[in-house]
Amino acid sequence: MPKKLIEKFMPKPETLREHKHLRMFGDLLLKPNLWSLNRHSAPGAFAVGLFVAWIPMPFQMVLAAALAILFNVNLPLAVALVWVTNPITMPFMFYIAYLLGAKLLGHEPQAFNFEASWHWIQASVETIGPPFLLGCFVLAGIFGLVSYFIIKNLWKYSVLFKWKNRYK
Repeated sequence: MPKKLIEKFMPKPETLREHKHLRMFGDLLLKPNLWSLNRHSAPGAFAVGLFVAWIPMPFQMVLAAALAILFNVNLPLAVALVWVTNPITMPFMFYIAYLLGAKLLGHEPQAFNFEASWHWIQASVETIGPPFLLGCFVLAGIFGLVSYFIIKNLWKYSVLFKWKNRYK
């Protein structure tokens, strides 16, 4: 694993403890595993971060921080992975989630045109809302689980590779 590279870009614990939205967690932020990057905290952080990235809600970073604290995984990594959904990737990701949800519910995908109005939001919640939310939660679970096992195995194999090369 590129542990040194990831640690180089991770914010310091003091910076995150003082963040205005994370202050609400208080002493819960003192757990050492939240700040260390190890074989237990990294896979869990990937699972939490990518799970929350698929949930269509504001303040995803706060939810990711809460789940990281709850599951005692690396907090900065979990919060950073939420940014997989950003203004560039979000339309594609959420459209795929909608298509998957429609397929799982047996609905025909509907064409829709976005309008920035309350009326459009109310009408859309009733028509495209259920398939969209189902697709988001299914993909959240899939990406969370798959990323957990991929990172866990990558970590294991990187350790084995280092041990193998140590005695050459």
